[in-house]
Amino acid sequence: MNISELQSYISEVHDYPKKGILFYDISTLINNSEAFMFSIEALASLLKKYDINKLAAIDARGFIFGAALAQKLGLGLVMIRKKNKLPGKTLNQSYDLEYGQDTLEIKSELSQAKFALIDDVLATGGTASAAIELIKKGGGTINCFCTLIELEFLSGRNKIQIPYETLIKY
Repeated sequence: MNISELQSYISEVHDYPKKGILFYDISTLINNSEAFMFSIEALASLLKKYDINKLAAIDARGFIFGAALAQKLGLGLVMIRKKNKLPGKTLNQSYDLEYGQDTLEIKSELSQAKFALIDDVLATGGTASAAIELIKKGGGTINCFCTLIELEFLSGRNKIQIPYETLIKY
């Protein structure tokens, strides 16, 4: 398999979640064991050149790739969750959405390491930027942000001020 073949496993859903949006659905990719394994191998290969000792993954689809990559690379995984989803002491970071605001949280005692941050898609960069700031608040260092897909036309990469890797660009 190659990246072009991998891309064929991503479904394009028009007018979802609202009219005028083209949604790239990864459920068809992760449903195919060969495509999913290839994506994890390819992402792991990209991450091997970075000095990291922990992964952080963004709620929720980032957990799919983050958990598989943590297993593949033999690293621990820190979950970056939506507000009020983690028990105990947390750090939080709010960020702007197209129509409002949201907040991410991380367990404060888990955030000091050299991280690769994992998510499924880089779109506008708002969520990724908030996650990066959250890890920094906790004393962690982010040496790479890595996604399966980048939506280049939304220019999210411009908000990411750390090294960035992706497999598929739209």
